[in-house]
Amino acid sequence: MGGLTESAEAGDTQRVVVLGRVNGAFGVTGWVKVQSYTDPVDNILDYKIWQLRTRTGWSPIEVLEGRVTNKGIQARFAGVTGRDAAAELRGADIGVWRSELPQLEAGEYYWEDLLDLEAFTPGGERLGKVDHFSETPAHPLLIVKGEREHWIPLVKGRIKSVDVAQRRVVVDWGLDW
Repeated sequence: MGGLTESAEAGDTQRVVVLGRVNGAFGVTGWVKVQSYTDPVDNILDYKIWQLRTRTGWSPIEVLEGRVTNKGIQARFAGVTGRDAAAELRGADIGVWRSELPQLEAGEYYWEDLLDLEAFTPGGERLGKVDHFSETPAHPLLIVKGEREHWIPLVKGRIKSVDVAQRRVVVDWGLDW
């Protein structure tokens, strides 16, 4: 699983799915540091054209080179030739078209498929709506907002069932947790 979406329509292949973020410039020749939301993190480098969301909106950019280092993912883009140009991209979301993502096996979902679904406990109690995800060093969190906010660890077995058509997800979680 991984990524967030610009659109909440599940199954829509003509939307951008966020796979990472530009964290800043690296060196003086136009390389950028990349925070990848993919699993494994280097999967982001499988895409040669990224969509970048800057202050002016989404636009395509060609990835000329990418590498994994002990300091994380780095990439170099067409047309970005110096540190200042690379620094301008800091904070830009990195995405690809939904249609470019690999097909998943039955029972697998991209994070963005869960956005805006109603979340319930196994006993049928409504927790709220899936609002967003947050990365932590230990594991990602599913953030559900309802009468209160629930930070649900995305660990094996926590998501019990997903019904995208019914806009419903059941999570192993309690109302008072």
